[in-house]
Amino acid sequence: MESQTRQSHVLAFWTPVRNPSGSFILQLVRNNTAANLYKSSLEHTAAAHGNITRPRPGTGIKVNFKDSKGNLIKTVEANEGDDILSIAHEHDIDLEGACEGSVACSTCHVILTAEHYDLLPEPEDDENDMLDMAFGLTDTSRLGCQVKLTKELDGITATLPSATRNMFVDGKKPTHH
Repeated sequence: MESQTRQSHVLAFWTPVRNPSGSFILQLVRNNTAANLYKSSLEHTAAAHGNITRPRPGTGIKVNFKDSKGNLIKTVEANEGDDILSIAHEHDIDLEGACEGSVACSTCHVILTAEHYDLLPEPEDDENDMLDMAFGLTDTSRLGCQVKLTKELDGITATLPSATRNMFVDGKKPTHH
């Protein structure tokens, strides 16, 4: 009986792995484990934006963005704990956020459905102060930077007002951290 020899190719690569503190480290992965992990990452890893890992399609909290006339702009999926302003910026939805989520302006003002508004905790005083300056204020208005998503908010609709009042900064292009 002939003995068969198998030629082995070493497959290895460095891959980012999230450590317990939430930051990423690089880990060297070799051979079959490497091949399987690589294939798995291509098939199953959610899209990433910065350090934010997006949910797999169909598993996240759905957020519907509408324009001031009620037309659907985009439906996206987010994670629990994300805020509406960050999600809007990530998906190129025109929600300003001039103060970058520091509750110092009202440019991320959104109008929610009564059903979802009632599921949120009451706005803090600083949010109410900024909402008083918001254009087109309604009974279900909130600052997008203060609406933290929970599973109960799945399907939430955030309608953008027809205009904003930017008393924080004039002409600054917002970026959210």
